Amino acid sequence: MGQVRVWRIGVAAVWLAAVAALVAGCDSQRIEQLEEGVSTEADVRARFGEPENVWDAPGGRVFEYNRQPQGQKNYMVTIGADGKMSALRQVLTPENFARVKNGMAMEDLRKMLGKPAKVTPYPLRREYEWEWRWLQPPNSPMVFTAVLNDDQRVVRSGSSPDRGTEAP
Repeated sequence: MGQVRVWRIGVAAVWLAAVAALVAGCDSQRIEQLEEGVSTEADVRARFGEPENVWDAPGGRVFEYNRQPQGQKNYMVTIGADGKMSALRQVLTPENFARVKNGMAMEDLRKMLGKPAKVTPYPLRREYEWEWRWLQPPNSPMVFTAVLNDDQRVVRSGSSPDRGTEAP
């Protein structure tokens, strides 16, 4: 029975890795088909589908395309008031993580990084851990964690290796 369980876990891990690779490959093709200042909102929706969220932004809107928890990227696509794409950014980056500061509001964190891969409540401590899976260049799987208090504000944050990608 133990060997069957290990085999099933192994098959599941290979399947998840294949799905993540497929999603990453599809995203690259979709991105190549879009051009800032030329592509329209309709073009973005045709390539990426319906966004996870739409955020109001100065001069337009931002579409969130989440690839968590299987993927290691989150995309924010800015659509200007003219209906054209003005920016397409992968937001799970060391530069964005460095912008996360103690006291930052949950809504601002979500708008900056997108939906987390995992949210874990710690009721006794009155805290929540938000986790995003990401790749540290050149190709190291990592997890960025932001801990929020009951006031929905960041109290600490940091990155560590993604232990979920290691073999059992």
